[in-house]
Amino acid sequence: MDTSQSGSIASSASSGKSDYTTWRKSDTVWMLGLYGTAIGAGVLFLPINAGIGGLIPLIIMAILALPMTFFAHRGMCRFVLSGKSSGEDITGVVEEHFGKVAGFLITILYFFAIYPILLVYSVALTNTVESFIVHQLQMSAPPRALLALALLLGVMSIIRFGEKAIVKAMSVLVFPFVTVLMLLALYLIPHWNTTIFDTLTLDNTMSSASNHGLLFTLWLAIPVMVFSFNHSPIISAFAVAKREEYGEHAEKKCSRILAYAHIMMVLTVMFFVFSCVLSLSPENLAEAKAQNITILSYLANHFRVPTIEYIAPLIAFIAITKSFLGHYLGAREGFNGIVNKAMMNTRGKTIQHKTLNRITSLFMLISAWFVATLNPSILNIIESLGGPIIAMILFIMPMYAISKVPAMRKYAGKPSNIFVVVTGLIAISAAVYSVM
Repeated sequence: MDTSQSGSIASSASSGKSDYTTWRKSDTVWMLGLYGTAIGAGVLFLPINAGIGGLIPLIIMAILALPMTFFAHRGMCRFVLSGKSSGEDITGVVEEHFGKVAGFLITILYFFAIYPILLVYSVALTNTVESFIVHQLQMSAPPRALLALALLLGVMSIIRFGEKAIVKAMSVLVFPFVTVLMLLALYLIPHWNTTIFDTLTLDNTMSSASNHGLLFTLWLAIPVMVFSFNHSPIISAFAVAKREEYGEHAEKKCSRILAYAHIMMVLTVMFFVFSCVLSLSPENLAEAKAQNITILSYLANHFRVPTIEYIAPLIAFIAITKSFLGHYLGAREGFNGIVNKAMMNTRGKTIQHKTLNRITSLFMLISAWFVATLNPSILNIIESLGGPIIAMILFIMPMYAISKVPAMRKYAGKPSNIFVVVTGLIAISAAVYSVM
């Protein structure tokens, strides 16, 4: 009996090792899901914010993009995996490591870092479709309340099929989005010019479009990069799913999937950014920023090309839908955590998981519909306020845990930890400065 048990354990260990070293279809789906959450509407503003300061800040940002996003998201993933229970999400791990009071406060912060962005995407989705109906289809748009409700019900119909359906939908939506984005970047190559290289002169290098120094330009651009590549809302669900699938090998597998996803993100996005910037001038980018429109809308107006005019809304719609789905997972996780912790503190019990998910879906639908119908300009401020909270949870909290939590100590002493803390503090300070 002992021999057979030992054989069984050895076989199990061997199987686990094999599972870790073999790349599965589920790994591809999650890699594309991570990409889908990160590469959304923020990317459509990145060329404007990244290129407006000239070529040197753009090159520095391209170099920083991969390490900055990979190390930060890997740290957050490791934090979620450090929990004792295999099915524990970020809200549970926070409480386990930092206690009930701190856990509840961080859960609230986590929710309010993601939830406002979800509202922003609900408005952006409605505006994109409304604009397409009016300008491209030359038709009268239906009442905004009706349009917003129809769109949100359509997107949230995917959500009711569960987390796997959400991740799969995002991974499927990635293909048309990346294809169109890359085709557009290639289409712009004949329009490339050397105007951006004029910023390489000494005078222009030391001053940006707003007459501030190079370091100041980079400082303000980092929060934009954090937002454009951010997929922290789906990291917790990703870590939990992979831990259930790979057990003790989850961290290695997660790091590998994250690395592939980030390489894909940086290569495709930075190619798109450079193509846009090389086809325009810093003055054009400053004009686009003043008009408060996406780079696609500006390109359509600048080149007067009908193809771009029709492709732009399609790209925007896919990008926003993907990001909405990914951020919904994080917002739901935060909201569920708040409700359960509040119920436990007041009544000593929690709500059943399925029931709570239904309550959360109804709350998200009604609040997103209300905000999308009102279309308030205050959302930009809310989104900016969410930036520092995202940076605190994504960059600072996992690094703090490495120094304080025994399960995280094995990651201490790495130069990447210092890099993550420094870039996190820069992102927080710049986001606060932008709001003020």
